[in-house]
Amino acid sequence: MSKKKFKKEKEKKSKKEQGGMYSSLLILLEEMSGKSYSPQQLIKKLDLKKKSLIEDFFKLLDALEEEGKVEQLRSGQYTSTLKKKSMSGLVDHVNPRFAYIATGIEGQKDIYVRSADLASAIHGDTVEVELSNRKTGENPEGKVTSIIKRGRSKFVGRIELSRTFGFVVPDYKKIYQDFFIYPENLNGATANDKVLFEVTKWADRDKSPEAKVMEILGKTGENEAEIHSIMAEFDLPFRFPENVLKESEGISEGITKEEVKKRWDFRDVLTFTIDPEDAKDFDDAISFRKLENGNYEIGVHIADVTHYVVPGTALDDDAFDRATSVYLVDRTVPMLPERLSNALCSLRPNEDKLTFAAVFEMNTKGKVLKEWFGRTVIHSDHRFSYEQAQEVIESGTGTFAEEIKILNLLHHVLRKERFTKGAVNFETTEVKFKLDEKGKPLAVVPKVRKDAHKLIEEFMLLANRSVATYVYKMKKGEEKNTFVYRTHDLPDQEKVEDFSRFAKQFGHNLNFESASISRSLNKLMEEIEGKPEQNVLQSLAVRAMAKAKYSTDAKGHFGLAFDHYTHFTSPIRRYPDMMVHRLLQHYLDKGKSVAKKEYEEKCVHTSEREKRAADAERASIKYKQVEFMSMAENKEYRGIITGVTDFGIFVEIVETKCEGMVRLADMKDDFYEFDEKNYRVIGRRRKKIYRLGDEVKVRIKKTDIDRRLIDLTFE
Repeated sequence: MSKKKFKKEKEKKSKKEQGGMYSSLLILLEEMSGKSYSPQQLIKKLDLKKKSLIEDFFKLLDALEEEGKVEQLRSGQYTSTLKKKSMSGLVDHVNPRFAYIATGIEGQKDIYVRSADLASAIHGDTVEVELSNRKTGENPEGKVTSIIKRGRSKFVGRIELSRTFGFVVPDYKKIYQDFFIYPENLNGATANDKVLFEVTKWADRDKSPEAKVMEILGKTGENEAEIHSIMAEFDLPFRFPENVLKESEGISEGITKEEVKKRWDFRDVLTFTIDPEDAKDFDDAISFRKLENGNYEIGVHIADVTHYVVPGTALDDDAFDRATSVYLVDRTVPMLPERLSNALCSLRPNEDKLTFAAVFEMNTKGKVLKEWFGRTVIHSDHRFSYEQAQEVIESGTGTFAEEIKILNLLHHVLRKERFTKGAVNFETTEVKFKLDEKGKPLAVVPKVRKDAHKLIEEFMLLANRSVATYVYKMKKGEEKNTFVYRTHDLPDQEKVEDFSRFAKQFGHNLNFESASISRSLNKLMEEIEGKPEQNVLQSLAVRAMAKAKYSTDAKGHFGLAFDHYTHFTSPIRRYPDMMVHRLLQHYLDKGKSVAKKEYEEKCVHTSEREKRAADAERASIKYKQVEFMSMAENKEYRGIITGVTDFGIFVEIVETKCEGMVRLADMKDDFYEFDEKNYRVIGRRRKKIYRLGDEVKVRIKKTDIDRRLIDLTFE
């Protein structure tokens, strides 16, 4: 190499080193925001050993000082004048190593924060986070500088004791630290007790957070303790406040003649309810009569809860706060006290009841010719369980066989029309448990949906859609009456494309242009019925969909293919239905449009409460599944891979519908690497692949009721 060329290469290398040092120095200066360092400390941190690089470092330092990016203090040390960009967000502590901060800003990726940089924040806290120049994958990186608001201060966990102190191990999977408890704050709790505890002092540097026991829930593993633990984990109320119960007991039971005069009287019209065998609250009934013109009059009568529950009362405030009933495996956490839910408002047979109705005149082809909305009074003639109604449908004989036959034919017409218009047919498998008197699971039973379920569902959908459409069309033009809608957005295009790529691995080709998403999904659901990949593709398709929510914006419902939809049919167990009843009556009485902002805030609250209820219900099911599998025999089970992550493979056991995990660390036959794009793991040496939807053989390795986990191993 010539001297000239050598000199050029040297200069090129020197510039590259300077450029790298400049970037490193800027990152370091950003990181040292609010601190100061001597030049020697900076040289050490940058690991500069060459004399030429140290000379370049001082030149860069001078340049940065001239640019106003650093300042030299009287002590001779340097400090950064750069202000870091910061933003606020919610902590999602995904694993012990790191968390993401969700800012809620459209287009802003979640911010990656190492656990060491969380500054004592835990999952669910709202924090201020400072961005750095680093990036972890596609996500910006940062560190928490302050905690704006704690998500909660009460948790559930298991007590462990040493000689001089106690500590509690939280049940919640996304909290990765124990809480120190002084002996005087144990409040009688002993080892292995499940307790509700409150944080008295949050973590500070290397010190553990401190707590005190608020309530002893029972011994770990006992049904009552574990269910109470789930209720406390999700902040579900254990009981109704005294003033709420007192108000409910004070409500008059009688129905006056004056009240009946204000309503359409259906007491002489055939009316019945169809509900689960173990239901205690019946909030919907169907009335049926054949008209002289040959058409059918079908009434969907809903418990008139808002006649009894008045705004501004303790009863209404408590119902709004709860927002929904929660159905755990062995109990219901009701929205309303029993006096209302099981007595006054429950449409029990052979009793006069006040209702709010949507009444339809339909022809024999299922076309709605007329509709009416308003308050009614009914007298239910019969209470069917789903099983009893199904028997009537299948045999064609029994109580009200002719009427149920006609309703069933009409339901099929309505259902077919809905799918023709683009409704998505998701039939995911749900499970229920047979429990003994102590709450121990004896069997896991899949819920089977037959025509009796679908009949009721279809007429409830008709009522919900019709009420929403009626209110929406009350006013012409853009100025619409404020109303509570149930909305469901189009699925995210990126998620849909990912799902399409995955389905292709099973030989299913999907056309996912926006106009034909629902048609393609329905075609796929038909193709996979009864096949091994059915459950995994159904659950993945559901995950690709947007989540339904309550909103004052009439955006329509993608999954049901309705332009307008609401929840009108379950006011005993859902507060949004109570809002819908009040608003509908207000507009029937020619009232002016109500404040949109106020109702949107209520929609956000009820949507959040609905999510909490669903999470608690899932947790209770998971607990019973783990308990059931802890008693299962040691044998080989057939399973389907339902999830793949960088730490393990989730498998659903076909026989029991219980899901467990095979940890990658336990797979000793090879070192497996996670292929995120293709939902699979691949062995580095042997190239063995485990992917979503694969059928596998597994054995139970360990069950952990405390953490609601089942560990599996491959056979």
